Parts: sequence; structure tokens; C-alpha cells
Amino acid sequence: MLKLFNNKKINNKNIPETLSKSLDKNIDTFKNIFSSDDTVIFRNIKNLYDKDFKACLIYISGMISSETVNSNIIEPLMNINFKETENSLILDTLKNKVISSCEIYECETIDEITVNLFNGSTVLLIENFEKSLVISSNGYKERAIIEPDSERVIRGPREGFTESLLTNLSLIRRRIKTPNLKFKFMKIGRITNTKICISYIDSIADSRIIDELEKRLKDIDIDGILDSGYIQEIIKDSPASPFKTIGSSERPDSIAAKLLEGRIAVFVDGSPLVLTLPYIFMEYFQSNEDYYLNYYYASFNRMLRVFGAFLSVSVPAVYVALMTYHQELIPTPLLLSIAAARQNVPFPTIFEVLGLLLVFEIVRETGSRLPATIGQTISIVGTLVIGQAAVEARIISAPVIIIVALTGITELLIPKLMSAMIIIRFILLILSSILGLYGYIFGTIGIFIHIFSIRSFGVPYMLGYGSIKPQDIKDTFIRAPWWYMIYRPNLIAKKNLIRQSRKSGDK
Repeated sequence: MLKLFNNKKINNKNIPETLSKSLDKNIDTFKNIFSSDDTVIFRNIKNLYDKDFKACLIYISGMISSETVNSNIIEPLMNINFKETENSLILDTLKNKVISSCEIYECETIDEITVNLFNGSTVLLIENFEKSLVISSNGYKERAIIEPDSERVIRGPREGFTESLLTNLSLIRRRIKTPNLKFKFMKIGRITNTKICISYIDSIADSRIIDELEKRLKDIDIDGILDSGYIQEIIKDSPASPFKTIGSSERPDSIAAKLLEGRIAVFVDGSPLVLTLPYIFMEYFQSNEDYYLNYYYASFNRMLRVFGAFLSVSVPAVYVALMTYHQELIPTPLLLSIAAARQNVPFPTIFEVLGLLLVFEIVRETGSRLPATIGQTISIVGTLVIGQAAVEARIISAPVIIIVALTGITELLIPKLMSAMIIIRFILLILSSILGLYGYIFGTIGIFIHIFSIRSFGVPYMLGYGSIKPQDIKDTFIRAPWWYMIYRPNLIAKKNLIRQSRKSGDK
């Protein structure tokens, strides 16, 4: 059983820290703790053969398996004969010979017992004993393991994480069968007492990164953690940056692959999104499907994503710069066509593009918040109707519709980078409207300076860029064949850089 201790004492001076020998007193203590909570059940137990035996089961309704408690705990307690058992050995007898449970241990502190009740365990209190038995009896409902909608693939496993921490850990255990796979548990949140788990492969992961992660997690002092996003935002490097320095995924195969590269995973109970770190810029463009498909096709798709990200942040800014300040750079026939389309349009180009981009983001956000079928319909119909009506009303020009449509499509090509692309796009757009192409160039230079200065737990964010060594660029803009990827990422897996033997890489 996971022994998760509550470091924050129950805030009530009338509540003792440990159990007493009086069963009634212990029951009153827990009734005081759980006052006005009808979900906490107190079940008194008497024995068929020993009238002096008094016990009480405490559990939370809805958190335990009724069948397990009835058949494995209550029935054996009622029917066992204690006549030949010494009083001092009753707990050992119950634990080792009577109660059927895969996990059971003794506990005497009120705080620890309370935490285990919230985790779905059943607590057995016995008269004249200062220790209780904490018995595993979890039985709350869990969501089925299905493929995550946000990371669907053509080829590859169809499993996704759920909100159950232990279920998620088992999905990783099934893929990485080695004693070097470590799990460290912590608890964060003064009120929620949320369980989290740090996972890594001890023979690969950098111990300095593990120590730094544990330090940052221990420094968190917050009322509650309801999702892994809380932790992701609190412990990330460069908190003011629009770029992520901690990754996340709902796919067990993706997390397993990150662990094999030397990264560390952070699981949060109640969240299907698992965090991974360190996180580098190139991971935005990588997909777990890249490693299941032919490397030619995977490399082509990856280059499409990189090109799509460039178009998504650059096209509106470059269009505004050319139409406002650098019309001489546009071929004359194209310029005349655009000018004809802009006749009678009352707004400058910057307001056209900026306004339509805002409308597109509003429609996209609206569609994502509605049920899937309705959201898709509203997104498509809303965009078509608004765009067509705006052109016919001469509020905007047709070329702007094309620019915004291309921007929106390429934005959806890389969901992980979407939030950063939206912010960068508007920054470049405003700079281009003020300084033309010079503003676009200065903005681009500033962004590159920023991302080259970022670190993720001490690892350069642009790891691999600028190197001419084939092993450093084997998994960046292209995905090299598996037989060529001999080494793990440098600076991440310092303990063990060798992924496979050179013999298997000789082709």
C-alpha cells in the first residue's frame, strides 16, 4: 500500500496525533474529524465466539469495493475464533491469517489514517490496541482506457492515460520491464493532498535533473492541485515565455519513449496528462507516429510541420508589410489584382487582417468548447458565412480571406505550439504594420534570441541546432532511420548515451 503521509497536521487542538487504547475514544476522534460528512461510514463489528472482541471499520462510501469489504474483512472478523490467540498477537493474526487483502499494514497516527481513508482504504480499529489496520479496498469507478482524441494516430498503440494514477503507472510498467524504472511518490496541496509520482530510468536519467525537479516540487505550497497543468506552470523555466519548457502527453507509448531517452515523467493523480522534462524546442514538431512509419514519410511530415509553423506566424505579417510599405516587391499583375479586390474596402490592411484573425480565433475557441459534432459544424459554417458575407459587404477583401485561411490551417497543424504561435503572430503583425519588413525581421531576430536563451532544467532549449554532427541532428528536422540513431540526446541522458550497439547501426 502506498504510505502517503500528511505533513500538515489536522488543524484542531482537540484532536490527538495518535490512537488511544479506547475504541470509543478513537471513534469519537474520527467522528469529530468527519463531522457533518455522511459519506464516512462507521461499522461496528462483534465476534461470534468472543464477546469481549470489539472493533470498528471506517471507510468512505463510494471509495471502496463493498464486495471486498463484506467478504474479505467483515465476514472473517465475525467468524474467527480468538480463544487460542494471545491478545498481543491479535493484530498479527488478523493481518496474516484472517483478512484477505493484497495490501495491509499497521498505522497509529491520525493524519496517516485520514489520508488513507481518502485514498479508498478501509481502517480497522480494535479495542485495547493503539494501532489500526489500514486495508486496501479501493473500488471507485475509473474511466476506461481509450485512445486520446488530442493525439490520434494512424499506426501505433491506441491506449491513453486515465485519471487514475496507479492505472497510468501500470501502463508504463507494461512497456518498460526493468527494475531500473523508478517511481517516487510525493503529495502536494494543503487541502487536496494530491498524489504525484516522479518516474525515471535510474541507469539513464541525469541525477542532477532529478534532484532539481524534487527541489522545485517540494517548494510548492498551494491549497490544491487539480491537474498537472498547475505543476507545469509553477515549476517551469522562463515562466514569462510563451513557449513550453515542460512537455505533456496522454499517450503511454510517448511517455515510455521519453523515459528511454533519459527524460523524467511526472504523473498527477486525477490528470490524464503526464508531464515530461527536460523539454526542447524540436519536440513541438515530433510525433510518436514518426517513429512507427517509414522514416522518409516521417521526415517529410516533420518538415511540413516546421514549414507550417513558419507560415502560420509569418504570412499575415509579411502580407501587411508588403501591402503597406513594400508594394514595389509585389509582381505588378498580382498587385493590380489585389488592388481591384480592395476597391471600396474602408479599412487599412492591418485592420482587415487583425480583425479577421480575431474572428477566426473566436470561432475556433467557440467550436472547441461545444460538443464535437456541433462544434465542427459551427466552426465550418461560421467561418464560411462570416467570410463570404464580409467580402460581399466590402468590409474586407478576398485576399485577406485567403491569408487568414492559410494561417488558420497551418496553425492547426501543430496543436502543441498553437498558443505560442498565436502570440508570436500578433507580435510580428503589429511590428510589421509599424516598420514593414524591418519590423518582421527585428521581431524574428528577437524571437530567435529568446528561444536560444531558454533552458529547460539546465538543458539548452535549442539542443541540436547549430551542430554539424550527424548524431546531433538525426532527430531534428528529419527523422533518421532507427539503425542510425545510436546515441540518446546529449545533455539529457548523460549517464548512458548509447541507445543501441554500433553493430545494429551498421547498414
